[in-house]
This record gives sequence, C-alpha cells and structure tokens, in this order.
Amino acid sequence: MFAAILVVFVIGYLAIVFEHPLKLDKTVPALIMGALCWALLAIGFHNGSLSVIDSHDHIFSFAGSHSADAEDGFVNCLLHHLGKTAEILVFLIGAMTIVEIVDLHRGFEILKGYVKTKSKKKLLWILGILSFILSAIIDNLTATIVLVTLLRKIIPDRTDRLWFASMVVIAANAGGAWSPIGDVTTTMLWIGKKVSTAGLVQWLIIPSIICFVIPTFVASFLKPFKGEIKVDAKSDLKAEKLLSSKFMLFLGLGMIVFVPFFKTITHLPPYLGMMLSLGVVWLVSEYIHPEEDFKEERKHLYSAHMALSRIEMSSILFFLGILMAVAAIESVTIGTDGALRYAARGLDSFIPNQDIVVMLLGVGSAIIDNVPLVAASMGMYEAAMDSKLWHFIAYSAGTGGSMLIIGSAAGVAAMGMEKIDFIWYLRKISWLAALGFLAGAMAFLGMFAIMG
Repeated sequence: MFAAILVVFVIGYLAIVFEHPLKLDKTVPALIMGALCWALLAIGFHNGSLSVIDSHDHIFSFAGSHSADAEDGFVNCLLHHLGKTAEILVFLIGAMTIVEIVDLHRGFEILKGYVKTKSKKKLLWILGILSFILSAIIDNLTATIVLVTLLRKIIPDRTDRLWFASMVVIAANAGGAWSPIGDVTTTMLWIGKKVSTAGLVQWLIIPSIICFVIPTFVASFLKPFKGEIKVDAKSDLKAEKLLSSKFMLFLGLGMIVFVPFFKTITHLPPYLGMMLSLGVVWLVSEYIHPEEDFKEERKHLYSAHMALSRIEMSSILFFLGILMAVAAIESVTIGTDGALRYAARGLDSFIPNQDIVVMLLGVGSAIIDNVPLVAASMGMYEAAMDSKLWHFIAYSAGTGGSMLIIGSAAGVAAMGMEKIDFIWYLRKISWLAALGFLAGAMAFLGMFAIMG
C-alpha cells in the first residue's frame, strides 16, 4: 500500500511539474494527490498493512486488534498535520489580503518615485535593491509582481524588460531567504520552529546579499545593461496616486513587519499576529478617504472585501494539497521511523556530507517546487532550532530556485507576466543565478566555520 501512495505522489508531482504542457492548473493534481495519499494511508492502516507515527514518535497500528487507541492515534495524526498546514495557510491569506488592500489604494505607485534614472546600470541596481528589500517584507512573489508591473511603466522595450525582470527574480528570491516572511519555505521553517527571526537575520542576511550582489554586479557589465533608456518617472504619477496611497503603503508594510515582533513578545504562533495585523489594516481601510470627493458608493472599490476577492485562492489550495500529501508520506512508519526520516538516514549514508545534500536540495528546488522539498526535509531531519542545517536549507531552497525560471513562485510569476521563454532564461540568466547561489552558499559555510 505504501508503494501505491508513492505512485500517486509521483504521478501528481509530474502533473504539477508539467502544468504548462498539460494546460492544467497545478492546484488540481495537488488537491487530488493530497486527498488520495491520505485515503490510501487510511485504507492501509485499517486493514493492518500500514502503521502511522505521530510527532511524538508514537506508533499506531491496527495489526492484531482493532484498537480504539489506534483509531484515535490516526485521527490525531491527521489533525496535527492539518493544523500545521492551516497555520501556514492562515498566515499567507492574511499577508496576501494586506498586500491587496495596499494595492487597491495604489500604495505601490509610491515606488515609482524612486526610479528617476535613465542609466540602465543604475536602474538595474535600483530595481534589484528595491526587490531585495521589498521581498523580505511582502514576500518574493508579491515583490516580483509589483516590480514587473513597475517595469512595464518605465521600460517600453520588451527585450530590455526581459533582462530586468529576470534579474528582479534573482534579487527577490535572495531577499526572501533571510526573512521569516520573505518566502513560503522560510515561513514554513519559522512557523515549524526550526528557525527564529534573529537566527535567520544573523546567519542568512550576508549570504543573501552576496547571492544578490554577485550576479547583479556581473550583469551590470553585460551589453543589455549598458547605455540609457527613456524613463519618465513623473508621467501619470499624480493621476495614479491616491490621497491614501502613501499612508496605506507604510501601514500595510509596517503591520506585516510587526508580525515577527508579535511572535517574539507573546510567543504565540505567527498566524495570530498576522490576524491582528490584517484586522488593523482592514479597520483603517474602512474609514480612510482615498479620494478628494470620496462617495459612499465608491467605497467598495477600496474595501477589504474587494481585496479578499483578488487574492489567489488557487495558490492557497495548492499549498494545502501538496503539504498534506507530504504529511501522508511522513506519517507512514518504516521500522521505527517515519518514511521521510528513514529516507534521510539512507541519504546520509549514501552522501555523508550533509552540506552537499542541502546544496543538492537547492539545485533540486530549481526543478521541483521548493515547498514540498522543504516540507519533506522538515520530516526527514531532526535538529535543534536555529541549527546550521535549517538555516542552510532555508538559504538553498529560497535562492536555488532562481537557476530556472520555473524554479520559484517569483520566476513563474515573471514568466507569466512577461512571457519569458524557458530556454532563453536557461541560456542567458541561469549561469548568473548559479553564480550567486554558489557564492552565497560558500559565504554561509565560511561564516559557520568561523563563528558557528
């Protein structure tokens, strides 16, 4: 029966990887895969062919007798994984809604004021720095969408935009790696109590900066970033900004940044801090006047209800399906371990150097979605909070995806918005991303060798 679960997982995963050729939203196979994996696990458990292991390493089995304790153990195991997944999903829904409220008030139009140069090289650095900082606050996916939208307004030539958009992806993924709210995988590790906010900043900000700076520095000498472009930063700036734009931008970003402080002060899960932040932003949005002649009938255009209708629920459901599928495999008992920990032991014996394994995970995240890879690694390894392993996984999974355009949510977003060709990115950009990934990884390992 375990073989059947693995077959369902592999088939579902292949459908996710090839979503574009199949013209099928990846949420569909993720949901089917998650439900079927648990269905097969339940059938195997109840007929005695499979046993499950919970988070406290207690093993439950129906083999021999139909025990009520075994049934309770299975149900509690399912509820535990659903609860951990729900923490991540509630957190993401809150963050995405705040960002959409800010966008409805055109808060991100304020960023246009920072782009006042005609030099391609200067523009590359300005956009890269904006992307690096913004992705650490509102996550790399949203930062990429905001800055690619900005690029469309200031760079008319599509060929030039492809280069700039690709470099934004590298900077956004690097910026998201050192922040607990900068990338879904980093958020997963943070909520799962594998890393702390202070630990992430201490160990990953320098490798992340290097991962961003090295490829950007090298790219600045390439032909596409030489010369000047026509940038009219003031055109339609007044027409697009609202009275509430600046206030809602700083309020929204401030309330998202507040969440790690809330967790540190209260020791409560991050999703509760995000619920508080969303409530405050929602409250302000109900009473603020975005226009000079603001009329009640236009209120719905700037409301949180409108923002909720704009968030990508398909992405939330995708994470639900993929995380629950991984949880099903993690719950299967092989010997005295869960299946993923059993696999980790085998991998460690085959490749004794754990650093190489983690770097391979980073390379793998460029090919396979990094969310299930990190979810699997959390089930595979046992290490203390803020250990070298978890920080290196956060870095590798967060930045390794830049090596292919399909390797990260930021890359997929840029690919869809600007129709970036997979082969073009592979030929022109992948080597730059790989250079940054390796440089940052060496910096991280060097830091731990000296200070760890």
